[in-house]
Amino acid sequence: MEIDANQPVQGFYSELNQLAGGLLSSEADPIAGMANLSSFLYQVMQDINWAGFYIVRDGQLVLGPFHGKPACTRIPLGKGVCGTAAGDNRIVRVADVGEFPGHIACDAASRSEIVLPVTYAGQVVAVLDIDSPIACRFSEEDEGGLAALVKLVEEHLDLARL
Repeated sequence: MEIDANQPVQGFYSELNQLAGGLLSSEADPIAGMANLSSFLYQVMQDINWAGFYIVRDGQLVLGPFHGKPACTRIPLGKGVCGTAAGDNRIVRVADVGEFPGHIACDAASRSEIVLPVTYAGQVVAVLDIDSPIACRFSEEDEGGLAALVKLVEEHLDLARL
């Protein structure tokens, strides 16, 4: 699957979410779906160095399916960018991770990050984490497009199995 990354951001996310919806609709298993989606995002998004999921287990985030360099395996809720997004159940978009209080540096090359909670039955069950080696990589348009992507994850995957 390829997407023209040179098109306007809204067109990019429209195409990305259409393709991702097809990808997610073919398999309800959350681990399989997250694995394929991580690979897909890593392949089609420009200027990123990590894309993947952390899954809530026993009050902390545990590394799930991803693409990129090896990552931190456990993150306490409320700590770092991922833990803050999960603990507060809100999207966290960081222009410069070096300025984020308590940032957990899994890859020293990462400069900006966006983390989106994935919910089931009103509870955060995972987060989608995307990192970039470029400061200020993620815009409001990226946030909106990725929030729509997370809705597809919540609709298509059997998140009760996590």
